Amino acid sequence: MRLSRFFVPILKENPKEAEIVSHRLMLRAGMIRQQSQGIYSWLPLGKKVLDKVNNIIREEQNRAGAIELLMPTLQSAELWQESGRYDAYGKEMLRIKDRQDRPMLYGPTNEEMITDIFRSSVKSYKDLPLNLYHIQLKFRDEVRPRFGTMRSREFLMKDAYSFDLTREGAEHSYNKMFTAYLRTFDRLGLRAIPMRADTGPIGGNLSHEFIILADTGESEVFCHRDFVNFDIPAGNTDFDSVDRLKSIFSKWTSLYAATSEMHDEAAFNAIPEGERLSARGIEVGHIFYFGTKYSEPMGAKVQGPDGKEHFVHMGSYGIGPTRLVPAIIEASHDENGIIWPESVAPFDVVVINMKAGDEACDGTCELIYAALTKAGKDVLYDDTDDRAGTKFATADLIGVPYQIIAGPRAVANGEVEVKNRKTGARETMTIEAAINRFVA
Repeated sequence: MRLSRFFVPILKENPKEAEIVSHRLMLRAGMIRQQSQGIYSWLPLGKKVLDKVNNIIREEQNRAGAIELLMPTLQSAELWQESGRYDAYGKEMLRIKDRQDRPMLYGPTNEEMITDIFRSSVKSYKDLPLNLYHIQLKFRDEVRPRFGTMRSREFLMKDAYSFDLTREGAEHSYNKMFTAYLRTFDRLGLRAIPMRADTGPIGGNLSHEFIILADTGESEVFCHRDFVNFDIPAGNTDFDSVDRLKSIFSKWTSLYAATSEMHDEAAFNAIPEGERLSARGIEVGHIFYFGTKYSEPMGAKVQGPDGKEHFVHMGSYGIGPTRLVPAIIEASHDENGIIWPESVAPFDVVVINMKAGDEACDGTCELIYAALTKAGKDVLYDDTDDRAGTKFATADLIGVPYQIIAGPRAVANGEVEVKNRKTGARETMTIEAAINRFVA
């Protein structure tokens, strides 16, 4: 992508409405634009990052055996009346009526709808276990939306729903998602700590929030320091192995970790003083087991091996991609801008032409741009006639992991400079070596 043809409305000044780093940098880098209170458009640069986050989430959901579908954003109030949640959910739910005066709602979550899909299609235990997920817009009418897309009213959510014949089976499904979440956040460059949490309006009696530590986090968290040393489950983890996943779950829940709602002061004080950690954190995922809370009132049951009908045991598992993007920025930035992990960066590399219009610089940049693009790299080519300082500031602000800098003097010697955005390290190398650095 040539920067001269890309839509990226950079802001030079810090927006006054931005209270935290991620909100400020997302606005300055032209990633988002506020349309109304708590509602944002994702501009091309932000959309590229969001898509890469979603792809990692999908890959790990699929690896764990979940199957993707897509449910509508508008739901019938009748389903929520069946489950008993329509009146209980509160003012966060946006309630509307269609032209036939039928009560509808903009879905804040999908337990009722997925249960309706299940009960109409699955009748036998032989079709279990089953886990269905989608990545879809949700709406919750927050009293105080703030921090940009960190806490917005309209947001993207990956929500998965598991169905099992027994509690034991449901716990295995829970452990699958627990393990998948550890892998997902690690691939996004985050260390997320699973913490015992309140189930809230979702319901149930087993729940974990995945929290990344950050000073701007809204949650108060208490945990053991050793979580930072735990190994992440490998990509070849056998998700069908009950014992293996149970051991992963047991390891990651063996140390104390809880949000303020579930905090036990006595248990926390039992940890040696030097090993305690109390901090702020950002919730990036939440998983629940709630048994037959929805299947019983909504009649979601299957015939078991005993010939009798059984209400299925369910769980739900949420990740907020539109929250993850600012969370990654909160965890990875400096005074010059964003530092994207390579896995979710909007571009793999930016080629900076220091003297657009100069025949040698133009030719060198075109050569590098074409070679890297042909090799499948996502390349941004700064072909603008801006001053050098502006070009460097833009590249640092948007956080592309590597910069290939082509100036007249270096090009005359058959060389370019390669800069690592994260470390700031610069290396001068031949043009051929620079290309091979990214395609080898």
